[in-house]
Amino acid sequence: MSNLDTQPTLTTCGGRADVPGAPVHELLKSREVPLSESHMVRRLLPSLGRRMIGAWCFVDHYGPDDIADAPGMQVPPHPHLGLQTVSWLREGSVLHRDSLGSLATVRPGELGLMTSGRAISHSEESPREHARLLHGAQLWVALPDAHRGVDPHFEHHTELPVVAGGGLTATVIMGTLDGSTSPGTTYSPLVGADLTLAPDTDVRPPLEPDFEYAVMSMSGEAEVDGVPLAPGGLLYLGCGRTSLSIRSTNGADLMLLGGEPFAEEIVMWWNFVARTGEEVTAARTAWANGSDFGTVNGYDGPRMDAPALPSVPLRARGRVR
Repeated sequence: MSNLDTQPTLTTCGGRADVPGAPVHELLKSREVPLSESHMVRRLLPSLGRRMIGAWCFVDHYGPDDIADAPGMQVPPHPHLGLQTVSWLREGSVLHRDSLGSLATVRPGELGLMTSGRAISHSEESPREHARLLHGAQLWVALPDAHRGVDPHFEHHTELPVVAGGGLTATVIMGTLDGSTSPGTTYSPLVGADLTLAPDTDVRPPLEPDFEYAVMSMSGEAEVDGVPLAPGGLLYLGCGRTSLSIRSTNGADLMLLGGEPFAEEIVMWWNFVARTGEEVTAARTAWANGSDFGTVNGYDGPRMDAPALPSVPLRARGRVR
């Protein structure tokens, strides 16, 4: 998925200096941004107060939206560099096309994982015949320096491991949770899991004390480590936890995100994750010139134009504002 802001802000993040070494509670607010002319998403990461959670560097939550009489998601071909995109659906479906020739329809409970590596382009759209509701999340994972030049590839995993017990059903999207590991390729220690809580659930899933964590509410209300979390909210939890208290009276759907704090400082602008402003400028020029990122065939419409670069220098700094 693309960052469709026509004037995307420079985001500088990474490094461990600002990662709290102890548990914390930071409730991060979302902001609405357009995904298409008729479709809005709630952007939770990067935020003004927190830039990354492990290697997770971008989180959009959308829906549930009634698209019965609408085209739904329509994201034209656009480029990516230095990151992985993670597509996760609760309702609806998304048709993925990319410059490698990949064609896949991602449905609820399935992992659509695209590793851009050195360069790729793709499009995402609701199929012409689609369900009434669309609800999901789109996330990015920053690739560490040793792997950000990897050959681009796409993975579609229709079966993922599930950990269940005590009213909790956890689908492991990325990484490992409670001994169960997703088949999705990872390049740094991290975890992403979909948590379904039945009514009157009170559980304590195990965590890695060296990871930093956050929990996002997709629907329903829950209490996470004693903090109420409503739909569309993201609670950053810091490090130093071996387990996490999660409660829900009426049931809820959450996402658990975590990972080893990302040691490298990065520059993130538009759809690129780089290390220097010069790399971002070169990537934008390559996309504008029609080189490096390949061609997405089959999408009915023009590709996306690159926005103008900001007037300020593009430099890597810390992971918080």
